[in-house]
Amino acid sequence: MEYAKPANHTECISRLSSIDDALYVIGGKWKIRVIVALKEGSKRFNEVQRAISGISARVLSGELKDLEMNGFVKRLVHDKTPVVVEYQLTDYADSLGDILQSLYEWGHKHRDKIRMERKMAAGV
Repeated sequence: MEYAKPANHTECISRLSSIDDALYVIGGKWKIRVIVALKEGSKRFNEVQRAISGISARVLSGELKDLEMNGFVKRLVHDKTPVVVEYQLTDYADSLGDILQSLYEWGHKHRDKIRMERKMAAGV
């Protein structure tokens, strides 16, 4: 996939605005990790927290609320005793599939590049 050069300043500003919108919604350290953790299916809060190493309960709560507000996560409350709350991805979250795959591929290539450069610098 190749990124076409913007034709003019207005198009450049428009593209930057769209990228800003996307990064606002899925950017940061935790949001994509939460989405990936929920790819396997519905999870309770503690299950999501255990799936993401290092995330605090307070941060996870905020990330889930943000993702719910933006239509990526649905909060399900089961009226049982005790009350059970689960989180699941919405159909809209599927729209991130190509983006997540591209991030995975780029991250893998980048990691390999850095490792190779470090080996070369060390003379290995």
